[in-house]
Amino acid sequence: MKETSSVKPVNAPVERVYAAFSNLENLRPAIEKARNSEELRERLQQEGHADVLDQLENITITPDTLSAPAGMIGTISLRIVEREENKCVKFETEQSPIAAKLWIQVLPVTAETSKMRVTIDADIPFMLRAMVGSKLRDGVEKLAEMLALGAGNIQ
Repeated sequence: MKETSSVKPVNAPVERVYAAFSNLENLRPAIEKARNSEELRERLQQEGHADVLDQLENITITPDTLSAPAGMIGTISLRIVEREENKCVKFETEQSPIAAKLWIQVLPVTAETSKMRVTIDADIPFMLRAMVGSKLRDGVEKLAEMLALGAGNIQ
């Protein structure tokens, strides 16, 4: 089951956005900023996702992997499997009950701005697709928003 976000504007040049996602260590400042953002916390509470920011404290990052707690599932890890400079970073899940791939595509708009979109291709069993389809759509959209906001704040 494949879902693609809408295109999100990013207030940063394409090189900086690509650098943020091609070396996951560069996401630490954005994660800290998100964790401390009262505006984001309020919005997530209104949408019923208040626990998301608390989960950021348990994220483990290396240059090629990002591991995060996923409730009863345990920890899910994303590993970078392909990099296309200033265009795309591709990830695959590890330690996940469902195999999935994630792409972050980025394109320049001006010398100081860019745009991005996120695609998730998850191996969802046919019987569960109706139940999780809308959640996957919402999730990829929220992930793209968060990543675009975070990438714009990375120096």
